[in-house]
Amino acid sequence: MKLKLIATACLALGIPGAIALAPISPRVSPEAIQSAVTRSGPLLDRAWQLPVAASFRRDLVWQSNVSLCGPASVASAFRSLNERADTESAVLAGTGRCWTGFCVLGLTLDQLADVARTHTKRKVIVLRDLSADEFREHMRRANDSGRRYIINFSRASIFGGGAGHHSPVGGYMEAEDLVFVLDVNRNYQPWLIERPRLYSAMDTLDGDKKRGLLLIE
Repeated sequence: MKLKLIATACLALGIPGAIALAPISPRVSPEAIQSAVTRSGPLLDRAWQLPVAASFRRDLVWQSNVSLCGPASVASAFRSLNERADTESAVLAGTGRCWTGFCVLGLTLDQLADVARTHTKRKVIVLRDLSADEFREHMRRANDSGRRYIINFSRASIFGGGAGHHSPVGGYMEAEDLVFVLDVNRNYQPWLIERPRLYSAMDTLDGDKKRGLLLIE
């Protein structure tokens, strides 16, 4: 209950990177999750066959609490790239962040980039203030096996409730204009969404900065 009160206060104050430490907002019902995106069927089966999605081998690191979506996303991406830091704890080791096991205010995109850089020699680039056309071009490259994208977006823009969230991008089905989001929250599971809707959810503010993409290559 104490954590719920802290999280609620942070969100109400609009503190950058604030993410609730309580369970998923009750406003996001299972029915809303199911109806807002595509989570099953032939399209999803095809999405798992995309080059980058296949490298995850359906083996995501599920966030162990609601504040750790960022570290879980980096760990999942690193696991698909055969990097050694492939768990939440390994990703956070040596960073000085979330040492209690909770990222009390969550991690901003820039903070998550710093965490990722600690454990890889690959380039880690923050991409924000993207136009819709620029976002489309990056999604077209999301099937490049040498690239991993992590997207920071507002759940409320898609599901009608919830806070900011990080998850890896599994790929892009260009003919259908659908992006495959490998949601690291076990309650949501991976899903497909129309690119313009995902862009709108990303093109939102986290504090005084826009959300965006983290590129690991």
